Amino acid sequence: MTRDHTPPRPDGPASGGSSDPRGSSDPGSGSRSPGAPAKRGFARRHRVLVALVALVAVGGAAASGYLYYLNHTIGSIERADFTASLPDAQRPAKIDNESVNILLAGVDNGNGRSVSQVIDEGWQPGVFRSDTIMVVHVTADRDDAYLVSIPRDAYVRILDGNGEPAEMNKINAALSTYGPGAYVSTVEHLTGLRMDHEAIVDWAGFKDISEALGGVEVYIPETFYDTSQRRTWYEGRQNLKGDAALAYVRTRYNLPDGSGDFGRIARQQNFLRSMMGEMLSQGTMANPFKLTSTLRAVARYVTVDDEFSTGEIRNLALSLRGLQTEDVTFVTAPWTGYGNEAGSTVHLDKKQCAALWKAMADDDMAAYLDKYGNESGVLEGPRGVS
Repeated sequence: MTRDHTPPRPDGPASGGSSDPRGSSDPGSGSRSPGAPAKRGFARRHRVLVALVALVAVGGAAASGYLYYLNHTIGSIERADFTASLPDAQRPAKIDNESVNILLAGVDNGNGRSVSQVIDEGWQPGVFRSDTIMVVHVTADRDDAYLVSIPRDAYVRILDGNGEPAEMNKINAALSTYGPGAYVSTVEHLTGLRMDHEAIVDWAGFKDISEALGGVEVYIPETFYDTSQRRTWYEGRQNLKGDAALAYVRTRYNLPDGSGDFGRIARQQNFLRSMMGEMLSQGTMANPFKLTSTLRAVARYVTVDDEFSTGEIRNLALSLRGLQTEDVTFVTAPWTGYGNEAGSTVHLDKKQCAALWKAMADDDMAAYLDKYGNESGVLEGPRGVS
């Protein structure tokens, strides 16, 4: 199946500017434009594919003789009870097939505290913000995985930690304001899907992963200047790590296609796709130092639900050991336009979203992609993302 489709999107913010010198310049080397807001780094917001990548990498590595070490690494991942306050009757019924749905949240740093510490101490609004929201759907036959991004500004009904309606707001307010239980409940209510597991990722470790891999290669199809970060992106292949990787994935201003925040989602997905390819490559799997450094960085910054046991993660990983990058499809939930109900908001396409959620429930995402084609929200090919 061809997966290089992308839906038309309304223009986002765009502005002009002069070019920086060629090369991987420091995004902070120039002064910020007057009045421009300070940017939180991607390292604090957007490392959302890591949980799935970790599972896949664990499976491949285990087959190479790292099982003991990897069991120890998986066991060191922090656990927390995200749904203790959610009555089971308030949640959708579990899907009667062998597919798996994992809800991911990419959060910024909680002022030095872990997710489980904040939960134990009592959730404080604003301590963690979730600007990356994604549901990972692993098919029953384990031959494919679909990563469905929900725009952070999607205007939806927010449920609280008890599964009760709280307010209409941007979906990223669920976790920030009410905590993990509300986040799970809000997404389950929106999709009608029972989440089998949840993972919260602290983006502070993103630089560690990109550097442990020795960089991630992306292709820039057209030269353009990012007016916010004062960086010129030149056409061609680039190997990005550390600050350069963070600058790439957080770019949303002056993109050639004017796609703004949705362009940023595409760049994040594109980078994560390339990162996954690097993690699955022979150069990583056959290099114990590189592999263990990468997995340590992953484990250090991920918190999963307390029912996601070491054995279950390991077994899921082993069942995915044949997965390749071409078997993973990135999708953005369909939307119709912008609003201003709570600042700048995004309106989801209710009818098409219903078809998307049903396809996930039926474990038939291929049929959804075939039906909607260019309107399905599938990420473009690696050479087509600005």
